[in-house]
Amino acid sequence: MRIKAAVVDKKGASFEMRDDVELAPMQADDLQIHMVATGICHSDEALRKGDAEIGYPIILGHEGSGIVEKIGPEVKNFKVGDHVVLSFYGCGNCVNCLKGVPTQCLNYAANNLSGVRPDGSAHFTENGKDVADMFDQSSFTTTTVVRERNAVKVDKSLDLRKLGPLGCGYVTGSGTVLNTLKPRPGQTIAVFGTGAVGLAAMMAGKISGCVTVIAVDVVDSRLKLAKELGATDVINSKSEDAVEKIKSLTDGHGVDFAVDTTGVKKVMEDSIQALAQGGTSACIAVTPNHVDLDTWNDLCTSDRSVIGVNMGDAVPQIDVPRLIKFYQQGMFDFDKTEKFYKFDQINEANADSGSGKTIKPVLVIDPDYVPGK
Repeated sequence: MRIKAAVVDKKGASFEMRDDVELAPMQADDLQIHMVATGICHSDEALRKGDAEIGYPIILGHEGSGIVEKIGPEVKNFKVGDHVVLSFYGCGNCVNCLKGVPTQCLNYAANNLSGVRPDGSAHFTENGKDVADMFDQSSFTTTTVVRERNAVKVDKSLDLRKLGPLGCGYVTGSGTVLNTLKPRPGQTIAVFGTGAVGLAAMMAGKISGCVTVIAVDVVDSRLKLAKELGATDVINSKSEDAVEKIKSLTDGHGVDFAVDTTGVKKVMEDSIQALAQGGTSACIAVTPNHVDLDTWNDLCTSDRSVIGVNMGDAVPQIDVPRLIKFYQQGMFDFDKTEKFYKFDQINEANADSGSGKTIKPVLVIDPDYVPGK
């Protein structure tokens, strides 16, 4: 099947719209998805410019939403016409998947970051040559095929254009707090970077009952939105020392939890230095940068921890519906971070994300989609 897709030909190249990409035939447990919209994530940009690599040429995109067009003969939980949010693929059979932790799937890299489908076959070809995929999804397309386990069914009354980023950015930020850090009511948290992932983490801190929720950024407009979405305090680290300010807001102790979403060396290190005794910092950005740590003085004497978290330790089929319920109750206003772009504006949208002009760009792939139908 021939489709339209945004292709990156080589490391650092711009997205090019192509209408001669061939989509692989469906397999037995596949869903064919008519794409309605997709978010652009900083992970897409990291892979485009080569901070992380799968291979080139590649079709990126992993925050897709759409409508089921066809189903394979072994599909059990979906039917044609279902509205879905797409996320990562966990095999469902390894020990970690069976424990309910698909983000730790023993085959995670092979299934999501190898550039091919879980069985090793090509997801896309162009002029007879393989084109790499991402997350067994590649949502920068007009149509894609995914495994049943990639998809989360959502109510048709919801606006699909808004929902795609729930499959990655929003579930990563919120899940890091709700599933991994698990703050108790009355504890404190600081979030470094108020992009989509950071704001999701911040709102999750508020939902968890943290009494001090601190947002740190260098863009005043983002800090203003953070305050609107529930931050008790905001810090512009261009004009204030973030660590000292955080300590002053917490009686000199520091915070119980920190989340770094920036991947900037100094900021990641600040997230550790801002911790209270026994605190934990989750560094979750896709970044080529390293941090300098004195394990004795920075960690051991203060009993601090630094952890990495993949995809918010989420089970998408559980976490995405939960976030939608929070959204419907006015507790998780993720759509305030979004701005819609046409599909062929992908390079503009990506640049606006990189510059900070737009927090979460969403590409509307089907301009004829009508919410609620």
